Amino acid sequence: MARRTFFSFHYERDVWRASIVRKSSKLKPDEITPDWIDASIWEEAKTKGDDAVRKLIDDALMGTTVTAVLIGTETSKRRWVKVEIDKSEPRGNGLFGIYIHNIEDNQKHTDTKGANPLPSKYATYDWVNDDGYNNLGKWVNAAYDQVH
Repeated sequence: MARRTFFSFHYERDVWRASIVRKSSKLKPDEITPDWIDASIWEEAKTKGDDAVRKLIDDALMGTTVTAVLIGTETSKRRWVKVEIDKSEPRGNGLFGIYIHNIEDNQKHTDTKGANPLPSKYATYDWVNDDGYNNLGKWVNAAYDQVH
């Protein structure tokens, strides 16, 4: 059964790497239904203030059962990623992290491994070393099963 999954990540720095994960999930609709906040909607909400961003996050999380945090070099420092994690837990969303620093960007560069922003009870994986392309659906289901 496909799990509706929200992806949390540092947009400005990691959108290229996140899009690799996104494209992979779209190729496997029987395993995962990805939800992302479109950049234009995100930017508009930011101009309206913190309450608008919180509402955008709430709306995006509605109907999801899993939250995947794409962990890049600076993800743990991002305020809104922390909010997305904090809002996911009480909703009962399964949570897990994917290190994306080993995914090449559009310049063919990898990045340094960032700190994990998730509490230690949640699993983390490395997209490249743990074969995320073939295992994303399994990771989503494991996160869901952990809380249900």
